[in-house]
Amino acid sequence: MSEKPSTNRVDKIFAVKGMNDILPPDSAQWEWFEERVRHTMASFAYRNIRTPIVEPTALFVRGTGETTDIVEKEMYSFEDKLNGEALTLRPENTPGVVRAAIEHNLTYDGGKRLYYMGPMFRHERPQRGRYRQFYQLGAEGLGFAGPELDVELILLAHQLFADIGLRNVRVDINSLGIAAERQAHRTALIAYFERNADSLDVDAKRRLHANPLRILDTKNPAMQDMVAQAPQLLGFLGENSLKHFETVKRLLTACSVQWTVNPRLVRGLDYYSHTVFEFVTEELGAQGTLCGGGRYDGLMAELGGQELSGIGFGLGIDRVI
Repeated sequence: MSEKPSTNRVDKIFAVKGMNDILPPDSAQWEWFEERVRHTMASFAYRNIRTPIVEPTALFVRGTGETTDIVEKEMYSFEDKLNGEALTLRPENTPGVVRAAIEHNLTYDGGKRLYYMGPMFRHERPQRGRYRQFYQLGAEGLGFAGPELDVELILLAHQLFADIGLRNVRVDINSLGIAAERQAHRTALIAYFERNADSLDVDAKRRLHANPLRILDTKNPAMQDMVAQAPQLLGFLGENSLKHFETVKRLLTACSVQWTVNPRLVRGLDYYSHTVFEFVTEELGAQGTLCGGGRYDGLMAELGGQELSGIGFGLGIDRVI
């Protein structure tokens, strides 16, 4: 008597939600994009850097900021079973690049222009254009203090979008000034939001005293009118910060880049100062920010290096493609 075939079936294993396979023929589009990136970066004299996917957790707590959403809610962190070290899958790569520059003394002979491409990880609810494993292109200029590098980074991103054929992308810019100016603005913001506490949602109330600047970036429709009347940081900028920002605007215009000052543009990371910018499309709805960046003059010293300036951007490859 022959045996009956087994009916036991092994369950399939699926990819983690929000971490996607990229299959042919779609992968060909990624290869094409990567080739265009290498060409554009070389034309601007930016050289490739590749840093580890896993970094010490302290790098992001100190570099990105303890009160940012990334550090508070979104990092994939774990303890190394071998030695108990606190480690994190990188949620962004600017701190990693700065850490590598300090560790290997890359700026000993002058400023460096660097770029990277690779996966980043954030534990958040997956949605269109926002994944738990996402891919980012970044460019960083280390050791350059003047507003000319702010303009260069914006021109670099602008040229890349032109090279890959994206036309309907606008450029928003703003200035965050220096620490003392941000502190004065922070005090005024807290006072304003305390007077309007009944209009704040739960997230805004949590941020009120920890990071009130982030309330300006709220997507809550019920808060928009109230937030629109909040004190603007531009009104607290001193002479040098205003001069820096005016130079950025003048040079962008001279380079035929159309821009709009968005006083509510603050970016979500603690290390930014002076110029911040975003490239935005209307074609992806709420996830329309394709590229964002700015100047971070205090980050290298914060991570144990020299007092050197820095500026960079991160571009979401998934969204662009």
